[in-house]
Amino acid sequence: MKKTEFIAGKNPVLEALQAGRPLSKILLAQGLKQSSVKEIMSLARTRQIPYQFVAREKLDALVAGNIHQGIVAEAGVKQYGEWEEIIEKARQKGEDPFVVLLDGLEDPRNLGAILRTAEAVGVHGVIIPKHRSVSLTAAAARSSAGAVEYVPVARVTNLASVMDRLKEKGCWIVGTDPQAEQKYCEADLKGPLAVVLGSEGKGMGRLVKEKCDFLVSIPMLGQVNSLNVSVTGALLFYEIIRQRDLI
Repeated sequence: MKKTEFIAGKNPVLEALQAGRPLSKILLAQGLKQSSVKEIMSLARTRQIPYQFVAREKLDALVAGNIHQGIVAEAGVKQYGEWEEIIEKARQKGEDPFVVLLDGLEDPRNLGAILRTAEAVGVHGVIIPKHRSVSLTAAAARSSAGAVEYVPVARVTNLASVMDRLKEKGCWIVGTDPQAEQKYCEADLKGPLAVVLGSEGKGMGRLVKEKCDFLVSIPMLGQVNSLNVSVTGALLFYEIIRQRDLI
């Protein structure tokens, strides 16, 4: 049986409506000014999605611990795609594949932040492991500021095995490592590329690291020896599109 997911917050719900994501119903807090949710109600009517006003306490219970701004939508869990489709769609567009692999990420807020930047720079898709990894939760969706609706996400059993398959399809694989001698801005990041970002604390696993074609580091001038994974990703993503003459 498919688990129910609740999308919390004005922008995430609006993005879900605009992206055509299937929604069962929308719940609005009693006392909420209708002018503030006019667009949401209009889109809901157009798509024939029922909405109703309920006690704010009900929304608090549905998304305990999450900020909902008086707006919650009920939806099925976002469907994961197939990683092969991500590559194929990039080829169909006549573009070199640009994909991101996340090895053991744990914080849904980091996943959301990475998806947000990935959408901004035109990443074709994100690949995450099925086990010992964060998934597409409501917290991740909220942190993505709606990007979760536009960036395909595939979930795989064995990330290292998929890396081998990506190489067969012509992708170079670059990993991030604070100890790597080559700086990210000195590496050749053009052509079909898969970027691997490791977990918040341990970085990439040994096997995943060995599967990378090359490693790059982000120069650090301060006393802290690493950046947040989403910041590392953002710097690398923008260097990639700079080298591709997209900015």
